[in-house]
Amino acid sequence: MTPSLDAERLAVLVHEVRSPVAALSAIAEALDGDTDVETRGELVRLVTLACRGVERVVTDAAAASIRSEPIDPEQLVRDVVAGAAVRGAHVELTMVGELPAIDADPSRLRQALDNLIANALVHGPADGLVSIRAEAASAVRISVTDRGPGIAADELHRIFDVGVRLDPASRGSGFGLPLARAIVDGHGGSLTVTSTLGEGTTFTIALPLRRA
Repeated sequence: MTPSLDAERLAVLVHEVRSPVAALSAIAEALDGDTDVETRGELVRLVTLACRGVERVVTDAAAASIRSEPIDPEQLVRDVVAGAAVRGAHVELTMVGELPAIDADPSRLRQALDNLIANALVHGPADGLVSIRAEAASAVRISVTDRGPGIAADELHRIFDVGVRLDPASRGSGFGLPLARAIVDGHGGSLTVTSTLGEGTTFTIALPLRRA
């Protein structure tokens, strides 16, 4: 293994533990406050999910490593939104109908969604809203939308390349989107993007339904 490859893997590892560690810090502060029993129970559950996320990334960093199991995608999306909200993000969730159970790796899927939300927060306006929409038809579709400046059409093909930052001054690392796509590809799904300059950008995960 070359030194440059070691450095890239370390950079990816650091990038991927940031979100669950930030969640743990925010939850610890919330637990230290005046919360009721029900809220404390929910926060403890989110702590458990964040700890599992850290453990998975540290022990099995390869995004293409997928351990599928039957999951409830609606609950997973709600957990991701709750974790983002605890960290201070302004996230609006729209659920369209019921989402059927799917076969997926819950840790990896949360990782992909965390990266898409983090990307939306970085590139949206400072006080902007991140919108998430989940629905199912021929696939389970989860969209993450920001209200940022948008991406030029001739730049869209570059955003999933490792290390690419369209705005060198941004706080992004260039790892989040490639990792999210690798995770979704590993599920046999797709991650697509649409963007309008001056209006914002939407990333959509499409995951296959369970076979009958």
